[in-house]
Amino acid sequence: MDFTKTVLGIEFGSTRIKAVLLDEKHLPIASGSYEWENQLVDGIWTYSMDAVHTGLKDCYADLKRDVKEKFGTAPHTFGAIGVSGMMHGYLPFDKDGKQLAEFRTWRNTITGPAAAELTELLGFNIPQRWSIAHLYQAVLNGESHVKDVAHLTTLAGYIHYLLTGERTMGIGEASGMFPIDSNTYDYNQGMVEKFDALAASKGMPWKLRDILPKVLVAGTCAGTLTAEGAAFLDPAGDLQPGVPFAPCEGDAGTGMTATNSVRERTGNVSAGTSDFAMLVADHELGVHREINMVTTPAGAPVAMVHCANCTSDINAWVNLFSEFAELIGAERDKGELFTLLFRKALEGEPDCGGLLSYNYFSGEGVTGLDEGRPVFARVPGCSFTLANFMRTHLLSALATLKIGLDILRTEENIPVDKLYGHGGFFKTPGVGQRMLSAAVGAPVSVMETAGEGGPYGMALLAAYMLWKDEGESLEDYLDCKVFADAKSSTLMADEIEIAGFDAFLMRYKNAFEVERTAVKTLK
Repeated sequence: MDFTKTVLGIEFGSTRIKAVLLDEKHLPIASGSYEWENQLVDGIWTYSMDAVHTGLKDCYADLKRDVKEKFGTAPHTFGAIGVSGMMHGYLPFDKDGKQLAEFRTWRNTITGPAAAELTELLGFNIPQRWSIAHLYQAVLNGESHVKDVAHLTTLAGYIHYLLTGERTMGIGEASGMFPIDSNTYDYNQGMVEKFDALAASKGMPWKLRDILPKVLVAGTCAGTLTAEGAAFLDPAGDLQPGVPFAPCEGDAGTGMTATNSVRERTGNVSAGTSDFAMLVADHELGVHREINMVTTPAGAPVAMVHCANCTSDINAWVNLFSEFAELIGAERDKGELFTLLFRKALEGEPDCGGLLSYNYFSGEGVTGLDEGRPVFARVPGCSFTLANFMRTHLLSALATLKIGLDILRTEENIPVDKLYGHGGFFKTPGVGQRMLSAAVGAPVSVMETAGEGGPYGMALLAAYMLWKDEGESLEDYLDCKVFADAKSSTLMADEIEIAGFDAFLMRYKNAFEVERTAVKTLK
């Protein structure tokens, strides 16, 4: 096995760390994974660095076992490696590399004052989960560590540094730290100067460019695996240093890549623990608190609707049904149970028969909530069936996303001709696709490779860096060399299903005070 003709993508997702190894034909040939969960510690959604380190090593060990089983030998090198992770969040370090505060993930909605002030100052929507919002909120809070910040990064940026010693970052991931200028492929200099002046007025001794990672576009080499990095990733010592690394990316950028949605007027929806839609824009947009402006891994502007809550409530209900099945002696595999219940949702009434659900495990920026409470509600006389119950939770998982997408379609005139879906929500064939199609009123496609998701997209970015022709764009590379013969399925919801989702969303909006009241009263 010639491992120099393979590329490895590793992604830190919200519930799983996964590695995917591709061959020269961009096909998955081995994989590894490690399951984990975030914790709510002192009001902060976080993952410990011990969990990060253990998860990375165990994920790689699982990949290594898979490679040895299939090819009879352990990998000693790769053609290229790339790492990605949950976008945004806050990981500050001092000049000696000491971590100054717990990792604050995308799920936290604790930076409202900072996000609002920065949005006003910069004339650009700064979401609560962005790194710059977390940094400035720490300034506003008077947190003692903030003056000592020498390096600020994300989870992907931290892992990239751990393995390469380079403080660099792909432009798509960087666009979740601070606004990007798509003309210069760098942080927006005018906005940097405004922020530096603001930070100086608060007594901060650092400049923004001194603490942020260097921005790199897709196709650029972002360093090589160090001896220390190789020993960390593979303590057994089989893996050798010197493997080139692609710029690290966020899960938004890898999702776009995995679904070939990096060209103008294309779009994709990632739906798992959180969900987000990415539409590559062909014109400048106004400022909307519900819409984030990020970039593709190549630096093109992207309108993003990001929702913190998607499948967590569905997972909780399926766990409950699993307990019941075990109680009556009809225990089922969890994956099989998901499939059965998702398919049952297709039998439900288009508007869910009067049932209502809010899937908010945490706060939600699109609807202006800093905290969330999962709520299921119904009125007497409604059609309370299992099919309607499951359909309600599937539509609820997409409801907030639809609110943001409706803004892009109606106020910004961004057409949605077709979307690509990926993530766990689409794992049961045909179900998640049909629900999303009903939400957006457009066809939804799922590729065969979409099940590999983010790590597959990261591996493709590593392949692009390694195997692109001179002057070949990422868009052309994906179109011509990766997805030219890709198999996909496309579904379009019928008019009754579209009207049913609209009716459900109207009921969802009209009763939203139920969710607000739950946040206030359920402590």
